[in-house]
Amino acid sequence: MVKAVAAGVPSLAPFFDEEQGLGRDQQVRAQTAHGGLQQGDTPGLYGGSKQPTICDVVRLKAFLTDPAHERKAQAWAAALSISTAEIPDYLDRLTPVLLRHDTLVKNHDYKKGKAAPFNALLQVGIAILVDPEGLPAVKCSCGNPLRPFLGDTTRIKVEFDNRNEEWKGYEKSSVVAVRPATRTVERLALVDVEEPGRGINRPVGTTGEDDTSFDTREQHEVPLLAGTTFGQASRKLADSGLAVAVEGGGLPPDASRVTASDPPAGTELRFGEYVTLSVAGDTTSSGPSKGSSSGSSSRGGSTPPASGPSSTPPPSSSGPGSSGPATPGPTSKPPSSSAPPSSAPPAGSTPPPSTKAPTASSSPPPTTSAPPQTTSAPPTSAPVTSSAPPPRTSAPATTDPATGVPSSDGPTASTTA
Repeated sequence: MVKAVAAGVPSLAPFFDEEQGLGRDQQVRAQTAHGGLQQGDTPGLYGGSKQPTICDVVRLKAFLTDPAHERKAQAWAAALSISTAEIPDYLDRLTPVLLRHDTLVKNHDYKKGKAAPFNALLQVGIAILVDPEGLPAVKCSCGNPLRPFLGDTTRIKVEFDNRNEEWKGYEKSSVVAVRPATRTVERLALVDVEEPGRGINRPVGTTGEDDTSFDTREQHEVPLLAGTTFGQASRKLADSGLAVAVEGGGLPPDASRVTASDPPAGTELRFGEYVTLSVAGDTTSSGPSKGSSSGSSSRGGSTPPASGPSSTPPPSSSGPGSSGPATPGPTSKPPSSSAPPSSAPPAGSTPPPSTKAPTASSSPPPTTSAPPQTTSAPPTSAPVTSSAPPPRTSAPATTDPATGVPSSDGPTASTTA
């Protein structure tokens, strides 16, 4: 069971008084995405704007370090597996972004002096802080700490209520959960939620003052990936502004050997489009961690906004998208005590799938992906053992899963904070 949390709806049990303007959500058009697990540095996974003051990190730090709020600070830190002394340094490494997809997390209310965890689906447009691995860490409007959702994204049952009613654009197939990037990133490649033709490179740990822009409609070549490991291929694609999605909701182990890609090396794609990787080895996929095994990853993306297509037509072999280089790069990881680990124990199981909402358990049972079929020629060095199904013609594209295709008059947003 997953509780729906709509954008702009105040929490009933917040850590921080929402009337003080700690952070504000925005109205952002929902993007149809290839759902399931997405890595935290996926180009276009998150959004931003020219007015990036969507989360007042300075005010949150002052609140949590005030001796008058010591009890709340202790509960807040405990939810993130850090000490109260580590709170200032931890907050300094977080980055404000806007969700571009309905995103599964483990949320925490403040009840009876403790952090009360619950699985939640955060609506697109909610402002959050993410950690150096691209994982959701704090819900900006209320300061509530966030941890990764560790259940099976395909077996969730979303609970809407009279305050958090089912929102327009909700699609069970587009719900995503975020897993750590295969490295600590230096910057996140965002899409401007008001001008999706504009990309934003935001250094990790900054709030927008050091942003640089790029054109998401530019195209970049798919790099040569055959013979690399899945972790290496993921990093190469992220550096090229391209994304990886995994069929069946799991992620192959980082050490899995890539045998082929679809489309092949040299194909030009736009920012945020997906590349299918054929991966040698076990075809069993599992949801909770990037170390689970999977046979193949599939290419998908965000459906372009109805208001207008991108100025650059997509290649016939891939879904719609736009390309602009994402420039995440390796940097030293923060101490493990400063950032929430992605391997927190999963929550209890949930009911079987429902016909109205996506269904998943918060404890991921392994699943078996469908029999692979070859979609691209394997290199001579290794046989192709699996491949994802061909992309949908309306496949949506996009960082930190897929994102919408940037266009000159794409998703609209309300005034930013």
